[in-house]
Amino acid sequence: MSDLRIRDIVIVGGGTAGWMAAACFARLLKSPDIRIQVIESDAIGTVGVGEATIPHILYFNRLLGLDEDAFVRTTQATFKLGIEFVNWGRVGQRYIHPFGEYGVNMEGLHFHHFWLRHLRSGDVPDVDAYNLQVLAARAGRFQRPEMKMKGSPLQGISYAFHFDAGLYAKFLREFSLARGVTRTEGKITRVQQHAESGFVESVTLESGPTIAADLFIDCSGFRGLLTEQTLQSGYDDWGSYLPCDRAIARACRKVGEPTPYTRATAKSAGWQWRIPLQSRTGNGHVYCSEYLSDDAALESLNSDLDGDAISEPNFLRFRAGIRRKPWNKNVIALGLASGFLEPLESTSIHLVQSAIARLMANFPDKSFNQPDIDYYNRRTRLEWEQVRDFIVLHYHATARDDSPLWRYCRNMPIPDSLAERIAIYRENARLYRHDNELFNETSWFAVMHGQNIVPQRYHPVADILPQAEFEKRMAKMVEVTRNCLDVMPTHQEFIDKHCKAEA
Repeated sequence: MSDLRIRDIVIVGGGTAGWMAAACFARLLKSPDIRIQVIESDAIGTVGVGEATIPHILYFNRLLGLDEDAFVRTTQATFKLGIEFVNWGRVGQRYIHPFGEYGVNMEGLHFHHFWLRHLRSGDVPDVDAYNLQVLAARAGRFQRPEMKMKGSPLQGISYAFHFDAGLYAKFLREFSLARGVTRTEGKITRVQQHAESGFVESVTLESGPTIAADLFIDCSGFRGLLTEQTLQSGYDDWGSYLPCDRAIARACRKVGEPTPYTRATAKSAGWQWRIPLQSRTGNGHVYCSEYLSDDAALESLNSDLDGDAISEPNFLRFRAGIRRKPWNKNVIALGLASGFLEPLESTSIHLVQSAIARLMANFPDKSFNQPDIDYYNRRTRLEWEQVRDFIVLHYHATARDDSPLWRYCRNMPIPDSLAERIAIYRENARLYRHDNELFNETSWFAVMHGQNIVPQRYHPVADILPQAEFEKRMAKMVEVTRNCLDVMPTHQEFIDKHCKAEA
């Protein structure tokens, strides 16, 4: 019987996606018979704007066995409790999408049903009073969860990071090289395919060498050197749902203590991100070129920087959408090579992490079983569509009519899957999490409520609790949550004590 085991893996392109894949392979495919090689060129820049993450990155870092404080120091990171959205529902309105839950679920129902019941009583606390992450974000406080405090909001603190994406890639590169991954510097000028199967057999560098492999991971960015230029995997354009097609990224000097949250501010033709690091503040303007020129977008970005700009503007062009075959033959596309969803909910790095996990669960041999490939592609597409719908919600659920972009977004056709969610919530406040999707009921509630979608009713089971008992529970939750906030250090105090980076 022939040996079908994968022996040689080549990752085309470095950056965050390439080195995340290399680090994971180095950690999980520990065998002297498996060779992992990254081909990247210093002459080819990486996008490197994905500096905000979501809590799932904690699982990836733990898988690698990283020391979190060392990771934070090395990447100039800060902590993140959620995302503040400004001017999305209406101009002048803001809300926070938190990582942690609101209140306590009761009687088998999600807490927001009980809060909606409470709301009918008249003058009651805003739902944010029941969420420690929201209160801590606004107060500039942070701490890791206290796992010994059973039932306390302090036990359920969920967080992520803001970090320098370039330093993160470098950190993972050093991790990978120390574990046997090899790095080859150079530009790929030619791709060789099998004459009959079309599988990629090898790539040739500008400097001359030809490198063969059994499995190729395409992390070559938007151009998709292997997945698109070679295998022509196709691309489904989602621009009708997500019309923004340009971005400008620029760093500025840090002003004041870093906030423990990302900010996304809606503007006339797009939105602007603000990501605080220990060393600087990352900024970017995502916009629609149909309604705003590059020069005007840059002027708008510059006018809203906290401090003096310390980098040149990096102009990016993209099309929201997904590769039709993220896994095609013996090539798997990761990162921007697999598609693009704007970083409104900080999902870019997560989608790389999720794809790597899916690949490891369906890791092939040289037979490259087509049902496995088809399954991988179906699950990848489903995940992307679910994230897409959540991002589209932010644009569509708005009362803004002050510019052409927002008028378009209010009235644009949306995916049936999203229209159904909105219709169900408007009717009875019910939210569902399908197929263990990324964003849970808390996230959907935060955005729907934050952008003024008001349900007509709540779940009838929420009325079962007697009024006196109900009011007692609700008041106790507010009190306990507030008391937890009072014992938390400030974000800066926590960093100074545990993981302050060198200047």
